[in-house]
Amino acid sequence: MIVTKKEPFTNEEIEWLAEELETYIKTVIDIEKNVCSAGASLHADNEQILLEQGSRQDSLWGGGIDLKTLTVGFNAMINLRPKDNNTSNEILDPAKRQRFEYLMKDFFKVLYQQVASE
Repeated sequence: MIVTKKEPFTNEEIEWLAEELETYIKTVIDIEKNVCSAGASLHADNEQILLEQGSRQDSLWGGGIDLKTLTVGFNAMINLRPKDNNTSNEILDPAKRQRFEYLMKDFFKVLYQQVASE
């Protein structure tokens, strides 16, 4: 199931998102509009949803979250964009990478809160 929103995901939504890959959720975030599309098997599917909703290509970055370690990933084929000075499938620009990580931790904050309360 794919969920696209501007607010943090709920536990129930995270369960739905995990159905595709079980331990990893692929995400694409518009780092300007602060909106996340997650849960597709391909980052390109999440990217397409955001483009259809008016996002600009140069604001979209892909990655994901490992549900066992809560490690944020910065790797997606959609990130390979030489015209935007990104010559890797990793997010190379430190400011964009930091913004992506900050937003990921906000969208999935319910997971981090659960770990902190254990």
